[in-house]
Amino acid sequence: MPTRSHPKPSDLRRAAGLPHINPLVLVSRTDPFDNPDWLFEPKYDGFRGILYTSSLGCEIRSRRDFQFDRFGDLCNRIAGVLGQREAILDGEIVALNRQGKPVFRDLIRGQGFIAFAAFDLLWLDGTDLRSQPLAERKRLLGDLLPEDTGPLYKILTLEEHGRALFSAIKKMDLEGIVAKRKADPYTPATQWSKIKNPGYSQGEGRGDLFRSRDRSRRRTEASD
Repeated sequence: MPTRSHPKPSDLRRAAGLPHINPLVLVSRTDPFDNPDWLFEPKYDGFRGILYTSSLGCEIRSRRDFQFDRFGDLCNRIAGVLGQREAILDGEIVALNRQGKPVFRDLIRGQGFIAFAAFDLLWLDGTDLRSQPLAERKRLLGDLLPEDTGPLYKILTLEEHGRALFSAIKKMDLEGIVAKRKADPYTPATQWSKIKNPGYSQGEGRGDLFRSRDRSRRRTEASD
């Protein structure tokens, strides 16, 4: 696959003429449910990100539209997978352990295998897909990523059976599941529901983890 020889612009999205994306908000729900009109996905514990890629390179932005500069190596590896394709994906930056399970503490510390877990495709080669139903966007995402790669893969999707998936993620000690209507477009009026796993072990001490990271950052800044 040919490599890009020109330098990546500081604002790739603007340089490539790609639209700004406001990520859909997850609304909390208490109990899992079954419904043939819905899709269900595991909720991976990571950093939500919008991935922009074009012939100019790749960048990932946070929910508040800040660039994730610390994940430059991940962006370079994703650019190597997608080549010249122009795309916008919604997903999670995760740190995977040897069993392929997301570990949030490793992500904070920059450890583990860093990857982007995609769950939606919003733009592809000049076509805005946000008005398309979720089921169609999922189909196109599967066409774009027919096989999972190291730095970029699709999140598992299950139709109708939310309770079964929730039971499985509890056994796997994952964060929870997300429920989405098949027919919904990607617009501000669309709501996705998150159902958290009450026994999720990595949720314990989350505040202490962030405080520890902030203390380490201040010590580093003080020593510069």
